[in-house]
Amino acid sequence: MALTDIAIRRARTRDKAYKLYDELGLFLIVAPSGSRLWRMRFKRHGIEKKLSFGSYPDISLRDARKLRDDARDLLAEGKDPVLERQREKLRGEALAENTFTRVAQEYCSKRRRDGDRAWAPSTAARCEYLLSLLDTSIGKMPIHEIEPIDALAAIRKIEKRGKLESARRTLQLAGAVFRYAVATARLKSDPTRDLRGALLTPTVTHYGAVTEAKDVGKLLRAIDAYEGQGMTKWALQLAPHVFVRPGELRHARWEEIDLDIAVWTIPAEKMKMRKPHHVPLSTQSIDILLEIRSITGSNGYVFPSMRSRTRPMSDNTLNAALRRLGYASNEMTAHGFRAMASTLLNESGQWSYDAIERALAHGDTDKVRAAYHRGTHWKERVAMAQWWSNLLDSLRSGATILPFPGVRVG
Repeated sequence: MALTDIAIRRARTRDKAYKLYDELGLFLIVAPSGSRLWRMRFKRHGIEKKLSFGSYPDISLRDARKLRDDARDLLAEGKDPVLERQREKLRGEALAENTFTRVAQEYCSKRRRDGDRAWAPSTAARCEYLLSLLDTSIGKMPIHEIEPIDALAAIRKIEKRGKLESARRTLQLAGAVFRYAVATARLKSDPTRDLRGALLTPTVTHYGAVTEAKDVGKLLRAIDAYEGQGMTKWALQLAPHVFVRPGELRHARWEEIDLDIAVWTIPAEKMKMRKPHHVPLSTQSIDILLEIRSITGSNGYVFPSMRSRTRPMSDNTLNAALRRLGYASNEMTAHGFRAMASTLLNESGQWSYDAIERALAHGDTDKVRAAYHRGTHWKERVAMAQWWSNLLDSLRSGATILPFPGVRVG
């Protein structure tokens, strides 16, 4: 006979627990303490098992029957309700542990070791910092519970501080984390997918760079007169000769530099394009490096931090030095040495476009073409490196540079 709520409420306690039976395996245990606990008995592969549904009246008679019917549906599908409940519990615990911050850390760790796609150290540090801006908003939330409104509100906190580019980039990175969670079966879809266009568009700004020949000479003379920390001065003196990215310069290590053959080989993991880059060194570059080595020795970073030789120079050191020399951020930056070289080398007409692009380590989407250019333009790049350093010396001395002849080599 089926149970009723009245029968359950009227059930008296006894010295020993006893059962009140409903239908289809459902029953209620009345304990001496007065608690009433729902159970279901079923058989699977000839073995009797029991399933718990909670206590009455927290779980009503109607709810208990619904849970029983759900369990019977699983049995009809050939599944064990006990094992399914255990799986669901483990799944829930795993999802609760997969907070946004934890998945973001996992994603960043993967990108640091991601083969040809691996982030350079400076890129990794920047991306990890931007994602950390979300720690106080959605960081502790289980990633599967984050809705588009949660993500948008978190990003807009960055936007409201006037950090428009940081907000845009953080949204992109958050989307990458969510898509990684989808790929690893912890999320059904990326909640930032439809948020594109929700943020203010930042004004595009270009790196400040000195590109007029007469102004280049003035800058080089200012660098030579720099009275700050000696390592910073050497870095500023070398930067225009090699015109690599500031992060590549700061992270240069002596084991990458062969002064005997005048080549600096930057490993792929330090390069933006994830390919090793060979920098031919002019005699002027070698002289600067020899001077540095006489002070630092030939191990570790070429430009170590003032606080510890185990760390490279700070990423803001060169820009801060340029500010001390009187150059505003829209006039000259550490990155501006690349634009300086690109502009004057192209205007010279002396060197092929492909050799200049290879010297700047710009990528080539055509892999065959890129491989061909690496081999054919090395000799030209070696000659160009020396020509460029000679030109810098002439500009530093105040020589008048006539318009470059339109003769192209290569």
